Amino acid sequence: MSIVIIVEGKNDKARLRRLLTDDITILCTFGSLNTLKLEDLRQKAGSSEVFLFTDNDSSGKKIRGILRDLFPDAEQIYTRRGYAGVEGTPDEYLIQQLEKAGLEEFIIYPPVDPALQPMK
Repeated sequence: MSIVIIVEGKNDKARLRRLLTDDITILCTFGSLNTLKLEDLRQKAGSSEVFLFTDNDSSGKKIRGILRDLFPDAEQIYTRRGYAGVEGTPDEYLIQQLEKAGLEEFIIYPPVDPALQPMK
């Protein structure tokens, strides 16, 4: 089954794209939603498994509420309050949230810095 993550903006999409394989489709709301945009998102998502990953601010919560009505079975992924949205969330925290959502097989993990490895 294919997987779609819906985010608010192109910077959110770019941030997640670096961390996920191309097997995951990332769609954007571009901040505002109208009937035409909602229908476009529904068509693009098709029968895919949908994840909603919006910012933890008032507009992100509003968008999440609208998308939850459109995709009632969607999984919810959250960023922590205080981060500047999905695009401003550290990679480590994004990876933790993607793992919690069960998407670890699609994560592109950053290379481990050998200098940070414990000495044997």
